Amino acid sequence: MVRSRRVERAPSGSRSNISSASTSPERGDVDDDNDSIMLQPNDSQSSLAPSVSPDQEDNEALRRAMAERNRLSPVSRLPAELMIAVFAKLSSPNDLKNCMLVSKEWARNSVGLLWHRPQTNKWASVKSVIRTVRRADSFFEYASLIKRLNLSALGNEVSDGTLQPLSGCKRVERLTLTNCTKLTDLSVSAMLTNNRSLLALDVTGLDSITDKSMFTLSEHAVRLQGLNITNCRKISDESLVAVAKSCRHLKRLKLNGCSQLTDKSIMAFAMSCRYILEIDLHDCKNLEDESITTLITEGPHLRELRLAHCWRITDQAFLHLPQDATYESLRILDLTDCGDLQDSGIQRVIHAAPRLRNLVLAKCRHLTDRAVLAITRLGKNLHYIHLGHCSRITDAGVVQLVRLCNRIRYIDLACCTNLTDASVMQLATLPKLKRIGLVKCSAITDRSILALAKPKPVSHNGPVAPSVLERVHLSYCTHLTLGGIHALLNNCPRLTHLSLTGVQAFLREDLLVFCRDAPAEFNPHQREVFCVFSGLGVSRLRNYLNVNNSPPGDRSQSGFDADGTMYDESEEPEMMINVTAQANGMAIEEMDDDFADGSEAMG
Repeated sequence: MVRSRRVERAPSGSRSNISSASTSPERGDVDDDNDSIMLQPNDSQSSLAPSVSPDQEDNEALRRAMAERNRLSPVSRLPAELMIAVFAKLSSPNDLKNCMLVSKEWARNSVGLLWHRPQTNKWASVKSVIRTVRRADSFFEYASLIKRLNLSALGNEVSDGTLQPLSGCKRVERLTLTNCTKLTDLSVSAMLTNNRSLLALDVTGLDSITDKSMFTLSEHAVRLQGLNITNCRKISDESLVAVAKSCRHLKRLKLNGCSQLTDKSIMAFAMSCRYILEIDLHDCKNLEDESITTLITEGPHLRELRLAHCWRITDQAFLHLPQDATYESLRILDLTDCGDLQDSGIQRVIHAAPRLRNLVLAKCRHLTDRAVLAITRLGKNLHYIHLGHCSRITDAGVVQLVRLCNRIRYIDLACCTNLTDASVMQLATLPKLKRIGLVKCSAITDRSILALAKPKPVSHNGPVAPSVLERVHLSYCTHLTLGGIHALLNNCPRLTHLSLTGVQAFLREDLLVFCRDAPAEFNPHQREVFCVFSGLGVSRLRNYLNVNNSPPGDRSQSGFDADGTMYDESEEPEMMINVTAQANGMAIEEMDDDFADGSEAMG
């Protein structure tokens, strides 16, 4: 049998044509793209080496190129992206500076990291930055490398003469000038002119800034995403309307203290900036219901809405929301001191925003248990609730709140004077409770404190674990004694703050030595009754009481008996049982029904 001839191998040209049909990127004859990091010295026959051209001159050029690449250290042959990623792990500016001195290639890949956010927290650093960016013979164009510029550490020492030399930095993305109160439109406008890279501007406290800077901002910073003009009271609605129309990518707005603003500018932001995530209107006292309704209805992505001290807001701001619309992105709502709000407004906003996590209703004094029952709709979503000064709330509302919202981590019920031990004993069952405020809840006794100190089950019918309480505010709870607080200290290992101002049992010289100093602005009487323990003061107070006030086996001091259990569960006060029965009878869908005696749900 005649054997078939062996098929001859295709010439190099054919092989090249075949390889070009693959999905890999085509390589040129001279591979100089910095990715041949596997090449070994003099490995000209390696399969990773480029194919050899028949032309001798090309071969010689290729040989010289490969020799040059092999001469470099392996790290110098890394792609620029990898080299920058390595340099980014260095946290010390001095280390980055040393990297720049190694070679031109290292310098090119590290200089951007070093100048991305130059140090400007000291005058010497600021002067050095200014000197460098103004030099005409610099190896790099340093002004174009600065992306973040923050002069807030120098505050009112910064003037227009400081900022103007930096106006050539036209690629700044985040400009922070917080409390640089000497700055005016002269330097701020110069910084903003022709800067189309700006993403965030913070001019908090620059009360000399006027519409001129805002008009400049609207003209040039079309990519702006964050704006903070807190307490800039010379900025009017007109310039902010221009900003809203030009800067349509805005996501975060802080207009705190700008009491001169009206619905006009807020509605412009609501209609033009559909990607707003957070807006803070604290102390914008001229705002009315229409702008708030528009913000919510036109902001499908809105997550945080802060309206503290916006006194003109009423229930209508929420009652005018579309009937069947829901705003599931809204997580934080602050209505502090919106004094005209009543139960119906809260019921409507809870229905419209069922995934609220933080709800602040401090000083909304018209609210009753009816509003609290509406809040229970939030269920496990609710983590933070502030009802301070809502003095019409009773035990019935609080008990039901705890039963249906069992993931609460922070609750403030300061000055809710109708509350008794029944409320606090129910609050004590919250497994994740870290902070509780009971200031001036004068009816509570040591029974409440012992309940707070009691270990909590880790899971249903599971083992118990110590309380996770971190901050407890009990000032002016005048019925408390040393024994209850001692038990709290010994059974809350994470406790870092304990306020007991006005609690007579703790106004003793031997205990006050562990108390922190009263604020300087306090008057003599406030200083006399001030009693707050924080940080090391808490642990020192605990150690002192353990040594001096807790004889072994003395239940009267610790609140626990020998086997570590709390009071006998059968001793629950009758009030607790009555309140629980009342709460169980309150269906959320039937909030028109009477609650129980003493409740103000029906007004």
